[in-house]
Amino acid sequence: MILVTGATGNAGGALVRTLAGAGEPVRALVRREVDLPADLHLGDLNDPESVAGALGGVRGVFLLSGYDRMDETLAAVSRAGVEHVVLLSASAAEAADLGNPISKYHVESEALVRESGVPWTILRPRTFMSNTLRWADQIRAGNVVRDTFPGVAVATVDPLDIAAVAAASLLEKGRHDGQVYGLTGPEALRPADRVRILGAALGRELRFEGLTDAEAREQLLAGMPEAYAEAFLGFFARGELDESVVLPTVEQVTGRPPRTFEEWAAASTEAFRQS
Repeated sequence: MILVTGATGNAGGALVRTLAGAGEPVRALVRREVDLPADLHLGDLNDPESVAGALGGVRGVFLLSGYDRMDETLAAVSRAGVEHVVLLSASAAEAADLGNPISKYHVESEALVRESGVPWTILRPRTFMSNTLRWADQIRAGNVVRDTFPGVAVATVDPLDIAAVAAASLLEKGRHDGQVYGLTGPEALRPADRVRILGAALGRELRFEGLTDAEAREQLLAGMPEAYAEAFLGFFARGELDESVVLPTVEQVTGRPPRTFEEWAAASTEAFRQS
């Protein structure tokens, strides 16, 4: 049995479907009843006792970073005899400034996993292709997408590829122990490139308008605490994090190239179609 936390998220949900599709027994830690091809266990990653209750018969755990009392959760994982933990971290863990709260919680989560005594693999994906879904309301309403950081190219990665690497790490016993995998798609694209590709998939001519850094700050502050907004501005406005480098990891681990943004867009058009 593999326990997937964050099972309703983009990466966790893709992993549940990947494991179930391969005929592997999978348990999903969820906060509410949902439609997933898995044995559902109600719990919360901020509550180590509820995670411990999901560990019966589990040999591998897919774990998210940044939750409360993570040391207690990992202690429960170790006591349960789990053979492998795959941690979903992020490229932010590579940033040197631990005054950045996003980098800090990823670095601290990685350290706790390394110290847990359970064999581990750490995944550091770049920006998810599925983050593009935040444009859905704008695209349904018109042909212009306005968003932050217009000059920043990112080698975005499909959650299906994150899931494929996670599944390999959990199922191929011993092969991925102690590995830290940076995960990217096959090319670095700016927001305008992604808008153009998405427009082609939808059969529409879409246009991108970039926000200034001041406008970006205002937009970020509307949706998150100031420290997190400043963290993202540091990463992408001040260039403290480079997600443009294409890495070979997905193909090295899975034996196939990573999915392109064109493939993701073609599979995701319903989310952007006008009603």
